[in-house]
Amino acid sequence: MFAIKICGITNVADGLAAARAGADAVGLNFFPGSKRFVAADRAREIVESLPSGVLKVGVFVNAEEYDIRGTFESLALDAVQLHGDEPPELLARLASLPLVQAFRIDWRGLAPVDVYLAACGALGAVPRMILLDAHVPGQYGGTGATLDWSALGEANPSAGRPPIVLAGGLTPGNVTAAIRSARPAAVDTAGGVEYAPGKKDHTLLAAFVTAARAAFGL
Repeated sequence: MFAIKICGITNVADGLAAARAGADAVGLNFFPGSKRFVAADRAREIVESLPSGVLKVGVFVNAEEYDIRGTFESLALDAVQLHGDEPPELLARLASLPLVQAFRIDWRGLAPVDVYLAACGALGAVPRMILLDAHVPGQYGGTGATLDWSALGEANPSAGRPPIVLAGGLTPGNVTAAIRSARPAAVDTAGGVEYAPGKKDHTLLAAFVTAARAAFGL
């Protein structure tokens, strides 16, 4: 669906900066517990300001199916990212939507991911993409912690899995190495291009997108 996503967009100016820089997608965080939470009315302003070529991804954490569908439809989003502890059964009920499922990777590596995806497959609900973030106890992302990129690369990320979105502590300074080591299909950053939570540094944002596009050969 995308190669470069800037997540945690909370205002129109930052969304437009991501679009100008060449990002394929932006993330709008609807988790009230997030420092980058955006209310529906502000999210609508952001969505309506963006050019049609930029995917608008709604990020949800353990939300109800009704709320996810309602937000997706009312804001005319392009995809849904589930970033909590959602069971495969929820993905099955949302299978008509373009889904990205996030996983917080700990010492077990990709083994739990493969078990989860097998359960999704049995329900006919494999997500379009999977996002890999660093596991930090009690947190659902946005921590700035990084993954072991070389271990991901050695694990053959394409082996029977949907395209991988690499997240977790990515910055303009490390995204090239991350892409070369982990070999993901896409990258995602939020805090790595901010001067404060939910406030993007437009210079860092542009540098991140430029470095990522070069590493992907785009």
